[in-house]
Amino acid sequence: MASERLNDAHFSRYPNRTKADTKTDTCNVFIYDAEKVSRLRQMVDRVRDLAPLFKVLSDETRLKIVYALTLEDELCVCDVAAIIGSSTAAASHHLRLLRNMGLATYRREGKMVFYRLQSPEARQLIQEALTIVAGRE
Repeated sequence: MASERLNDAHFSRYPNRTKADTKTDTCNVFIYDAEKVSRLRQMVDRVRDLAPLFKVLSDETRLKIVYALTLEDELCVCDVAAIIGSSTAAASHHLRLLRNMGLATYRREGKMVFYRLQSPEARQLIQEALTIVAGRE
């Protein structure tokens, strides 16, 4: 097991941190399991591909659109614009971003364009997030 002790150099890297801070929410010594860390470092790189997805979902308007799409099988761009209180151009922009991320798909019917969630996993993701938030209240 590799280890390193906190020293004055550590605190010079974090000037707003005092030694008293380390007694409350962090370990008092820096000791880690090298084998575990090595194994997990390789595994956590998998989340790199998730960052763009969560970045798209971090926009409240797009999140509202995705949530609305979990409640209905499909919505036309005009419906989405009315739901989020925007122009159809703005709604189309948000929907296009969701489509480019693979979250939504669309179909054209005459002059109307209808969007739906591309996978049931997207619906599950939103439902799970709502469950987490409800548990905090």
